[in-house]
Amino acid sequence: MESLGGHVAPGPSSPWPGLRGRRTECETLAGLVQAARSGRSAVVVVLGEPGIGKTAILDFVAESAPGAQTLRVSGVESQMELAFAGLHQLCGPLLDGLERLPLPQANALSIAFGLRSGNPPDRFLIGLAALTLLSEAAGDGTLVCLVDDAQWLDQASAEALTFVARRLVAEAVVLVFAVRTGQDPQKWAGLPYLTLRGLPEEDAEALLDSALTGPVDDRVRRRILAEAHGNPLALLELPRWWTTAELTFGPQPAQPGTLTRRMEEGFRRELETLPGQSRRLLLTAAAEPLGDVGLLWRAAARIGLGVDDAVPAQKAGLIELQDTVRFRHPLVRSVAYGFAATPERQAVHRALADATDPDLDPDRRAWHLAHAATGPDEAVAAELEHCAGRALAQGGLAAAAAFLEHAALLTPEAADRTERQLSAVELMLHAGTFEAALNLLAVAEHGPLGDLQRARIDVLRAQIGFASRRGNEALPRLLAAAQRLEPLAAERALDSYLDALTAALFAGRLASGPGPAEVAQAARNAPSSTARLRRGDLLLHGVAVLFAENYPAAAPLLRRATEVFDSDHLSLEEGVRFMWLAAVVASDLWDERAWDRLTRRHLRIVREAGALSALPLALNTRVYVDLFAGELSAAGGLVEEIRAVTEAAETSLSPYAAIGLAAFRGREDPAAALIAASLRDVTARGEGIGVSLTNWARAMLCNGLGRYPEAMAAGREAAAFPAELGVSNWGLVELIEAAVRAGDRTTAATAFEQLSEMTQASGTDWALGVAARSEAQLYDGTPAEDRYREAIDRLERTAVRTEVARARLLYGEWLRRDNRRVESRLQLRVAHDAFTAMGMAGFAERARHELAATGETPRKRTAATQLDLTAQELHIARLAAQGLSNPEIGAELFISPRTVEWHLRKVFAKLGINARRHLRDALKTTEPV
Repeated sequence: MESLGGHVAPGPSSPWPGLRGRRTECETLAGLVQAARSGRSAVVVVLGEPGIGKTAILDFVAESAPGAQTLRVSGVESQMELAFAGLHQLCGPLLDGLERLPLPQANALSIAFGLRSGNPPDRFLIGLAALTLLSEAAGDGTLVCLVDDAQWLDQASAEALTFVARRLVAEAVVLVFAVRTGQDPQKWAGLPYLTLRGLPEEDAEALLDSALTGPVDDRVRRRILAEAHGNPLALLELPRWWTTAELTFGPQPAQPGTLTRRMEEGFRRELETLPGQSRRLLLTAAAEPLGDVGLLWRAAARIGLGVDDAVPAQKAGLIELQDTVRFRHPLVRSVAYGFAATPERQAVHRALADATDPDLDPDRRAWHLAHAATGPDEAVAAELEHCAGRALAQGGLAAAAAFLEHAALLTPEAADRTERQLSAVELMLHAGTFEAALNLLAVAEHGPLGDLQRARIDVLRAQIGFASRRGNEALPRLLAAAQRLEPLAAERALDSYLDALTAALFAGRLASGPGPAEVAQAARNAPSSTARLRRGDLLLHGVAVLFAENYPAAAPLLRRATEVFDSDHLSLEEGVRFMWLAAVVASDLWDERAWDRLTRRHLRIVREAGALSALPLALNTRVYVDLFAGELSAAGGLVEEIRAVTEAAETSLSPYAAIGLAAFRGREDPAAALIAASLRDVTARGEGIGVSLTNWARAMLCNGLGRYPEAMAAGREAAAFPAELGVSNWGLVELIEAAVRAGDRTTAATAFEQLSEMTQASGTDWALGVAARSEAQLYDGTPAEDRYREAIDRLERTAVRTEVARARLLYGEWLRRDNRRVESRLQLRVAHDAFTAMGMAGFAERARHELAATGETPRKRTAATQLDLTAQELHIARLAAQGLSNPEIGAELFISPRTVEWHLRKVFAKLGINARRHLRDALKTTEPV
C-alpha cells in the first residue's frame, strides 16, 4: 500500500523501491547522495505545487543516506520576518562545533543567532561561517541538509543558505531545498533545480486505487483523476474527503479555484470532524514555528488544553508530537491556522507569548504579542520598535523593517503610524526589497500626510527607482523632491540634492531633462542648514562646485569631504547612502590611498548592515582599486562575489567590475564581447557613466593589443563628458597614448591640456606621475626622458602598480626607438615581468614584442601551460604560496577549508609537486602572460 509520502514497498508488482512515478527524480537525488559520499557536495532546488510530493522527495533523500547525519528544517510563513530564524534551526544541532570555527566566523554566527552581543556581523561572514560549520560537521562522513517550504524562510536565512549552496564543492554535504512554485524564483536563481510535475497516468491511477477503500464507479474514478492532475496529495486525500454518496454517484460540481484551494478545503472539512479542543491544539501548534513540544504544552496549558486533546488529531494522522511537532503536510498547518477565527488566533498567540521566555527570545515573544493584539496598542508597537533595533544590531535590515511595519499597524496615532511606515520603507530600500518598499509606500500615501511626509514619500519613491535601476529616470524625480523639501526640512533637502547629484553622475551624457550642471546649481541655491555642517553637506558643496564651476575650484573642497568620510563614527545612513560618492571623488582626485580606505570601509558598512541595495555598487567600486593596484586575482574573486550578490538582490547593475577586469587582463575575444554587450545595455538604460566606462575599457584593451586607431576612437568617447567622475580622467590617459601611437599629436596635445589642469590641481603622486608619463609621449630627446623618469619615480611611491608598469613599458619603447637597446631591455624586462605577474596579458604581450625587437627573446608560455590551472586554482595557489592557511584562504575567497584543500590537491597534481613549500617556485613557470 502507498503511504502518504508515496513510498512503494518492494514486491513482485512493484520492484522499484522508491517513490511511485518518480524513478528519474529519485535516481537523480540518490546519485547526489552517492556523490557526497565520495566527497563531492551537491545542491538541488525541488520545485512543485503544494501536494506534488516535495516533502516525500525530502523523505526519500533522508532514507537514501543511511548512516549520514541529517538536518531538517521547514520554513514557516509566520516567522518570515525573524532574521536568521531558519538558519538557526538548521544549525542548532551543530552549535557545539562553533568553537572549532575561526574566531571571526564563530562570533558572527553567535551574534546573528542572539547567543551573544556585539557589532552587526558581516552578512557574507555569516554565510561563510555557516558553510564552515556544515563542512566541519560533515567531517569524514556525509551531511544531508533538507529545507522544506524554503519559500517561507526568513530573508536573512535564505540569503545565507543560498550563499552556502553556491559555494559547496568538496564538503560531502547534500543540500536540498523544497520550494513551492510561483514563490520568488529569483531567490534561487543559478542553483540546479528539479521540477516535480503530476504523476504519469498509470501511476496516478495506481496511487488513487491504493487510497480507495471500496468499489467506485469508473466515471467517478475518472473524475477524481481529472481533478487531481496527477497531484499525489490530491489523489490520496480526495477519496478521504468525499462522502460515500459522492464516491458512489459523483461529487458536487467543483468550486472555482485552484487544486491547492480545493485541497485546503478538504483539509478544512477533515479538521471540522475533530473536537473543538483538538482543533484549538492544532491551531496552537500551527502558530508556534519552532516545533518546540515543550513550548506547545506550556502555551496549551494557559488556554485549558491538555495531552488528551491531541489524541483525536494524532489518530487522524494530522500531527505527530514526539521530539518535535510535525504536521502531516504543510497544507494542514496552513489550514489549521488560516481557517481559524481571528479571536481564536489572538488567544493562541497570547498564550504563546506568555509561554515564551522574554529574556531568551524577546523578538518571537513580541511577534506573538503583535498577533494577539485586538486593536491598536502603543505598548506592543513600542516593543516591536525595540525589536527592530535589535534586528539592526544583528545585521537584519529586512527583519527590522518587518518589525517596524507591524508596529505601524498597531500604532494608534496616525502621524506616528506614518513615521513608522516611512522608517520601515527606508530600511526596505537599504535591504534591497524594493517591491515590498513600494507596496508599503502606497499604504502610507493613503494616510493623513503633512507636507514634509509627502515630500519624504517623493524622495523614497525616487530613491527606490534609482537603486533598482541606475538609469536616468530617477534624476528628475530626485531633483523635484529635493526642491520640495527645501522649505520643510533643510537637512533632508540637502541630502536629497546629494542623491540627485549621484543620479546625475550616473546619467551623465544620457541625462533626460536636467543634467549635472543644472542639479549642481539648484543645490548651490538651496538654503544651508542652520545646524552644524555635516559630512554630506561638505560632499554636496564640493561636487556642486565641480559640476557648476571647474576641477581646480572644487579640488580643495572635495579633498576635505573625503577626509571627513575617512573618519570614525559614520552613521549607517552616511555609510550606505553617501560613501560610494565619497569614494568616487577620491578616485577623481587621484588619491589612491583614500580611495582604498573609503572603498574598504564602504564595503564593510554595507555588508555588516545587510544593505543589499548598496552592496553590488560597493563591490564594483572596490574592484577598480584592486585592478589599478595590479591585484587582478583579488578583483576576480570580487567579480564572482558580485554575481552571487546580484542574484540575491532586487537590483539591476551593469557588470562594471567584469568589464574592468576584462580590460586589464587584455584577452581580446572575451573582453570585446562583454564590452559590446555592456555598451548596448547601458545605452538602453540611459546610464551615461556606463557609456564612458565601456569606452575606456575598450581604449585600454586596444592600447594593450597595439590597435591604436581603435583605442583613440574609444578614448575620445570615454573622455567626452568630464562630469562622469574618474572615468573621464582615465579616458584622457588612454586617448593620449593611443593618439600619439596613431600619429595624431594634435589630439594628444589637446587631451593633455585637459588632463594637466586636473592633475596639477590634484597634486598627488599618482596624478603628477600619470601627467608626466602622458607629457613625455609628446616630446623627444631630453624633455621626454626627464618626464619618463619623473613618472616612474612618482608612480613607484604609489600603490597603483599597473601605472608604474605602463610607464616603464612606454619608457622602454622610447629608449628602443632611440637605439638605446641595453637600457631599453632593462625597462621592458621589468615591465614584462610585472605585467606577467599581475595577469595583464595584453600589455605583457606588447612588452614581449618590444623586448624581441631589442634582440632579447623572453619565454612565452604555450597555450597548454596557460590552461593548466583554472583562475580559481591559480588564485588559491598564490595565496597558499604566500603562506596563508586553508581557513585563511577560505575566508578570503568565501569557500570552505575543505574546498581549498580539494583545489590544492588538483594544483599539486597539475604542477607535479607534493608540498606547499614548492608552490612559489612552481608558480614562476605557470603565471599567465
